[in-house]
Amino acid sequence: MTAIPLDSTDRQLLEALQQDARTTVAELAQRVSLSASPCWRRVRQLEDTGVIEGYHAHLSRPKLGYGVTGFVHLQMANHMPDIMAAFEREVVALPQVLSCHNLSGHYDYLIEAIAPDLESFSQLVRVKIRSLPGVREISTSFSLKEVKHGGTLPVG
Repeated sequence: MTAIPLDSTDRQLLEALQQDARTTVAELAQRVSLSASPCWRRVRQLEDTGVIEGYHAHLSRPKLGYGVTGFVHLQMANHMPDIMAAFEREVVALPQVLSCHNLSGHYDYLIEAIAPDLESFSQLVRVKIRSLPGVREISTSFSLKEVKHGGTLPVG
C-alpha cells in the first residue's frame, strides 16, 4: 500500500483533528492559515482518500462498567484459509473484543478484550474465545495499568 502524499497543511489539519475531531472548519482554517472553503475541501479530500477513516467519541471504560482489560494470545491448530477466515469472522462479531491482530511468531493472534470483572472475562475466554474455529492454545494476560491510550498517529 502506498502512502498518500501530504503537504504541511494536510499534516497540520490531521494533527488538529486527532487532538479534537469536533474542531469547526472555521477553527481549523484559522489554525492552518486558510479560508474556510479551501480548508473544508482539504478535509473532505482527506476523508475521500481514506486518510481520515472516521470520527469517534472516546469513551471511559471504567465509567461504562468495564473494569478488566485482557490480552489473549491464540495459537491456531492449523492455518487453512477457510479456518482462519471463519475465526476472523467470529472474533469480529464479539462485542467485548476491541482489537484482534494476526501476528508473526509463536502466537497467531492477539486479542484485546474487555469485561466488567474477572468472572465475566473468564466466561468470555472459556466459553466464547476457546470455541472459536481452529483455536488450539490460549494464553491470557491482564492489564494492571493503562499507561497510554488512544495515541495519535505521527503525521509530521
